Amino acid sequence: MAKSTLAQRRSARGGYQRAKKKPLGEGSRFRAIAKSAKLGGAKKPEAVAAFVGRKKYGPKKMARLAAQGRKKARS
Repeated sequence: MAKSTLAQRRSARGGYQRAKKKPLGEGSRFRAIAKSAKLGGAKKPEAVAAFVGRKKYGPKKMARLAAQGRKKARS
């Protein structure tokens, strides 16, 4: 995997800062964290995003948000 540049990592961080302003539960925050983690060198960026979400919102709320995301993906 090619190493990401500092500019790419900063751009992903800016994307996360913009996503933070969007409503919770639509998945944009999760995707922004996953993208930032991927550029930071994480092997499993979605797992990093899920961990951060569980730490911030707790396991119950994160499970509810994940279920909402799966429901939207099916529709």
